[in-house]
Amino acid sequence: MRIGELVGSGRSADVYAIDGERVLRRYRDGGDAAREAAVMAHLAGHGYPVPEVFPGAGDGPGDLVMRRLSGPTMLRSLMDGTMTAEEAGALLARLLRELHAVPARVGARPGDRILHLDLHPDNVMLTARGPVVIDWRNTDEGPPGLDDAMSAIILAQVAASGTAGAGEVLAALLSELDDTKGLAGQLPAARARRGADAMLSPEEHALLDDAERLIRDLLG
Repeated sequence: MRIGELVGSGRSADVYAIDGERVLRRYRDGGDAAREAAVMAHLAGHGYPVPEVFPGAGDGPGDLVMRRLSGPTMLRSLMDGTMTAEEAGALLARLLRELHAVPARVGARPGDRILHLDLHPDNVMLTARGPVVIDWRNTDEGPPGLDDAMSAIILAQVAASGTAGAGEVLAALLSELDDTKGLAGQLPAARARRGADAMLSPEEHALLDDAERLIRDLLG
């Protein structure tokens, strides 16, 4: 496949333009994107906002060819001042709530739902058709509270680092979630999962204690 310019990079993958309508996301470690693509197709079939995937269009198992999205990330809008912290927290809560309303694809246990497990402002694109959730590499199935707790602890780490506005986004998220008891119950599991992420820097690891305390303080 002929690919064009690099249009984005994350911790584990790069995104290249193919043409005006499509992009290629390629894992640097060559990981298999098939499960991720299947989850996205399942979610799209239930009306959840994910990028459109073109199955089988890549060169290898780590390639994911998707419809090109146009618009800023939620993080960029927060930095530009075109979205408030309260609006961002409320939107994250809505996207988590709507995701957990979709039936599980595998559903090994009663109550399991599809989880994103990395839903934060840099993984939401604000397009003309509305917000679209990107980067489903960490997706799994399990209790919704785990997903809520993962989003909270990611935001809390950023807040604990002193980044302006992150604490306000976290507070707004927690105030908008329906089941903060479920989140609190899954917080140790989310903390452990986050701590096991090999992509975290030593500085990010050092913030986990402060992040967990901040969440528990906000939950009261």
